[in-house]
Amino acid sequence: MAPSSSTNKPLSSQVGGHAGVLSTEDGSLIIKPALPLELQFYQALQQNSDFEPLRSFIPNFIGTLKLEGELDEEKSAVDGNISVIPTSSIVLENISYPFLKPNILDVKLGTVLYDETAPPEKVERMIETAKNTTSLETGVRLTGFQVYDNITHLAINTPKDYGKSIKPADLPDGISRFFPVGSPTTHESELSKTPSSGLPVDVLLPILRGLREDIAEIKDVYSRLEMRMVGGSLLIVYEADWTRAKEALQPLEEGEDDDDDEEDDDEEDVSKRIGPPYVVKLIDFAHTRLTPGKGPDEGVLLGMNTLLKLIDRRIAEIEVK
Repeated sequence: MAPSSSTNKPLSSQVGGHAGVLSTEDGSLIIKPALPLELQFYQALQQNSDFEPLRSFIPNFIGTLKLEGELDEEKSAVDGNISVIPTSSIVLENISYPFLKPNILDVKLGTVLYDETAPPEKVERMIETAKNTTSLETGVRLTGFQVYDNITHLAINTPKDYGKSIKPADLPDGISRFFPVGSPTTHESELSKTPSSGLPVDVLLPILRGLREDIAEIKDVYSRLEMRMVGGSLLIVYEADWTRAKEALQPLEEGEDDDDDEEDDDEEDVSKRIGPPYVVKLIDFAHTRLTPGKGPDEGVLLGMNTLLKLIDRRIAEIEVK
């Protein structure tokens, strides 16, 4: 049975992409329009063994569903009857769901921003957009991000306009804004409500190093695939709550495997489980095509290389502190 639209709500943690993404009432799943190429990609991901190394870096695909449709006003006017357009959607895991205070960054990848089927005017417009932003030169654009304030405990959102306005030389500053170093709040700072975001150095550094390792692995896998991903992103999420982040890092620092605790997790109260300290996933495949014989997507690989260099630079800056 198709879920009622009244049980779904707009995705509150969305920092990039198009409007219209919903989440389930509990926030654990997201529901987005099922565009043909994106659905084809998720289906190929399940069936094609070449994608197996990439699967752990892509949100879990739950399936498809049909939501309550939209009124087809044109057809209804013609035949006099109420005609409804069924809305097909895909259902994915919400990767920010396990986090108490998710800091989220959407990094758009690639130097080509238009699909091969786009009309000429859109192609021209997207070429200019790539030239006038950081996309063409670096293969990345900071689409948008949110970072929690340690005093107000609210997420501070940096919108798309910021990423479109900056130049390549400004990218390190953007990464610093998303990975700030926090300091303990004081009574005076609480009274003045001075913004204070970020994790302490001993927590932020292992998170950055872990993210770097995962992004390097994604790049290695992606470099062996023949596909074109236009408009796709790397979504980076890390825990902003100091206590939760420290607790989440402990299993990784002690070398524990999450699979070892599956039986215990089944019996454990879900509300008491601690999510990961960070996660990075490839998202948005509405314009992704398999391109056998054409080699890897060099524009996306350039973007991944740029992001790795930016993270290396941020790590070096923090290590000096």
